[in-house]
Amino acid sequence: MQKNLVIVESPAKAKTIEKFLGKDYKVMSSYGHIRDLKKKELSIDTDTFTPDYEIPEEKKKLVTELKNSAKNSEKVWLASDEDREGEAISWHLCEVLGLDEEKTNRIVFHEITKPAILEAIKHPRHLDMNLVNAQQARRVLDRLVGFRLSPVLWRKVKPALSAGRVQSVAVRLIVEREREIQAFKSETYYRVTAVFAVPNEDGTMSEVKAELDKRFATHDEVLAFLDKCKGSTFTVAGIVKKPMKRTPAPPFTTSTLQQEAARKLGFTVSQTMMVAQHLYENGRITYMRTDSVNLSSLCINSSKAEITSLWGEEYSKPRQYHTHSKGAQEAHEAIRPTYMDATSIDGTQQEKRLYDLIWKRTAASQMADAQIEKTTVTIRLSDADEQFVANGEVVKFDGFLKVYRESSDDEADGQEDTSHTLPPMTEGEQLQRSEITATQRFSQGPVRYTEASLVRKLEELGIGRPSTYAPTISTIQQREYVQKGDKKGEERLYTVDTLKGNAITNRTKTEMAGNEKGKLLPTDIGIVVNDFLMKYFPAIMDYNFTAKVEQQFDTIAEGKAQWTAMLENFYKKFEPTVEKTMNTREEHKAGERELGTEPATGRPVFVKIGRFGPVVQIGKAEDKDKPRFAQLPADKSMETITLDEALELFRLPRTLGEYEGTPVVIGSGRFGPYVMHDKKYVSLPKTENPLTVTLDTAIELIRNKRQQETQRHIKTFEDEPKLEVMNGRYGPYLAYDGKNYRLPKAMHDKAAELTLEECMNVINNSKKK
Repeated sequence: MQKNLVIVESPAKAKTIEKFLGKDYKVMSSYGHIRDLKKKELSIDTDTFTPDYEIPEEKKKLVTELKNSAKNSEKVWLASDEDREGEAISWHLCEVLGLDEEKTNRIVFHEITKPAILEAIKHPRHLDMNLVNAQQARRVLDRLVGFRLSPVLWRKVKPALSAGRVQSVAVRLIVEREREIQAFKSETYYRVTAVFAVPNEDGTMSEVKAELDKRFATHDEVLAFLDKCKGSTFTVAGIVKKPMKRTPAPPFTTSTLQQEAARKLGFTVSQTMMVAQHLYENGRITYMRTDSVNLSSLCINSSKAEITSLWGEEYSKPRQYHTHSKGAQEAHEAIRPTYMDATSIDGTQQEKRLYDLIWKRTAASQMADAQIEKTTVTIRLSDADEQFVANGEVVKFDGFLKVYRESSDDEADGQEDTSHTLPPMTEGEQLQRSEITATQRFSQGPVRYTEASLVRKLEELGIGRPSTYAPTISTIQQREYVQKGDKKGEERLYTVDTLKGNAITNRTKTEMAGNEKGKLLPTDIGIVVNDFLMKYFPAIMDYNFTAKVEQQFDTIAEGKAQWTAMLENFYKKFEPTVEKTMNTREEHKAGERELGTEPATGRPVFVKIGRFGPVVQIGKAEDKDKPRFAQLPADKSMETITLDEALELFRLPRTLGEYEGTPVVIGSGRFGPYVMHDKKYVSLPKTENPLTVTLDTAIELIRNKRQQETQRHIKTFEDEPKLEVMNGRYGPYLAYDGKNYRLPKAMHDKAAELTLEECMNVINNSKKK
């Protein structure tokens, strides 16, 4: 009989912990949850709100192994993560493995290091049912909302849609932002900057850049001002020097790590969490799901020693940060390196970069303030009331800036940093005008969310918790309510007026306006589902409701509220709304919009959600002639498409003629125009117009596609029709029974001569691995 069995969540964690505990301890992994609500049914008794859990098929073998190990152990230690989800996993293990809760040791730690693990073993505790119930409440509430709302969407909007409590609110934020952008009317203004020449003591000249303290609304005002400047003298009216200090940002929480990794490293939110999980499981950083900015005294002391040895005593300033976020849950410590003296680590490129970011942010939080001297110089004009202002900054002591500077979303959007040093000047000194430039600018509307700025907004509103940000953002993209994409800008003209000497020159320049990369855009389906839920389920979509629910979960976790009572209270208001909505009769389908009538037939033209996504429909179902449909292309939106644009879609499909006795047709699908011939499709290049493309061009595209296809198929086998040797982007590979298998490099050159036996060996070896 073995002495101790320790059960953790992940195999990587098990491996790391086993190293620390020695031969008396066997460490096994539960691979996350070992049971959950049934997939295909509600699995909740709506009278008592008791969940009906099951062990999924793929976990049954593992559960048997864990049961046997637990039976053969003197002591069982449950060591899943230290948050509610982890507590629930431990409880499920207790229930399923038939463990006596009184005799089972629950241990928690927020870093996987030898001292932390040994310390945890010294101080075991019992399961905390308050934490378990808070997690059960979340799981059950989300299941109730998802399972009861989704069928409403199937009937009223489109089959196979789904709704989720937090996801729907996240989509609402993105849809509302899109509408703000559409409603925004940009206004023009003029920004005036000047370059002055200042003599230096050695006879050379320095440049000073300054900006006018007023912005003009019209071009006439600009010209009048520049005219005044022709005869003006420019005098230094005042010089103010102000010492300033900059303090470092606090150490990382889940949300701030996700934001900074997006801005500095270009990581997606889920990528950040995956890489952080690896770092945590390998004992490199503390637990990555936290909303605390607190650091242990051990970390503060080791940071002090590290900073002092690297940069000297004056760079060290130990600080303790306190968490102010409402309902900070499971708050123990910020995300930090487990050992501050490990300034770098071995690992993948991504792990090294994320670790470096975490190390620098932690170190910076324990470093001295940056001492900055800010200089503001005002320059008076003799012939005008406005003044020019020049700002300069000198870093007297860099402090934490030596290591780390926090990014902002504005920087990510290309905002410029205007600070620089100024040459020496004296009050009353006259400056020489080099040139004055007035540039036409346009007021900026709201910007679309990135994954990181959406996380910040969710956190600000109190929606979701550290563990929910990444799954929420992944889910709304998987469900195709939101897509991450680039928004093409539009070319815009602007004027630049420059006064040099006594001449004013006017130039017109072009710029790309509204060009955005990697932003979250709502899809048509996302917008229709959002509007439908806003109309019929305003309570679920209310930001305050969603935040309040999170607070209720926190209250349950603290043992101050009964979880089933909270669910009962919610359900008795929610269920009647579901029933009422199911039974409402609407004249139009959700999201349907009439654009006008088709001139040739006088039949109405609609845009609506069809079975396979957004479509334009001409005519009604009850008409004598069947309605005609056209799929909405990806670059058009149901909200903004015009009647003319909709009618344009019906100019396709168009038959160009015949090739090899079969018609060649140009059609348009969700992903743009295509050529169809003999039941095969070829995408039409962007350079070709589907309404004017010729038969010759289409035939050329068909032949090119065939040639590519021939080059792709290297060899087939009569005795095994499911097997084929293919040519891919990275060289030859095997396709067998719907799956692909990599060919060893040594076989690439003789891919065309491979025998059936050689191919099957490669496949069988891959399967074994």
